[in-house]
Amino acid sequence: MKQKNYFITGISTEVGKTIVAAVVTEALKADYWKPIQSGDLHFSDTDKVKQLVSNTKSVFHPSSYALNTPMSPHASAEIDGINIVLDEIQKPVTTNHLVIEGAGGLLVPLNGSDTILDLIHPQYKVIVVSRHYLGSINHTLLTVKLLKEKGFEVSIIFSGDEHPTSEAIIQKMTQVPIIGRIDEEPYFDQNVVKEYAAHLKGFL
Repeated sequence: MKQKNYFITGISTEVGKTIVAAVVTEALKADYWKPIQSGDLHFSDTDKVKQLVSNTKSVFHPSSYALNTPMSPHASAEIDGINIVLDEIQKPVTTNHLVIEGAGGLLVPLNGSDTILDLIHPQYKVIVVSRHYLGSINHTLLTVKLLKEKGFEVSIIFSGDEHPTSEAIIQKMTQVPIIGRIDEEPYFDQNVVKEYAAHLKGFL
């Protein structure tokens, strides 16, 4: 099995990255890793994904930085009295596929010089989570443009209610693969995640 590494990023915060990460993790029976967790340490994104994934193969690796305040990592780290050092964020050792979840968008700062973008290694496949809101077309196009300029293999998953005109122009102007959509469900549990995983697996 050739290992695949998927980095899940969003066009903004609260666009559905964690649900997408859970679906991709379930689809590939992959390991999961959130390099930096800011806030919600009592029920982190790792905890949420672990709760939504039902296969027994996935391993959930600890975050390199677990910060107390739900803010941009650079600010949250400052409150905790630490500095995020890029070299201390090392990908977990595994022979399994790995799903890596970012924090917010690509240019969220980690410190005075590094951003989330600096966590993405050249061999990673990047999935951009795009959700419709006023300004989301611009945010999606900027995100994909930056990733393509950096040479990454990029695809998109739409999250939330369908918005055909926005999605059509995004697809036309980015010319990257659209993996699919995760709808605005009443709730997400293991069964819902498993259904989406089965549907999207062939597109990953």
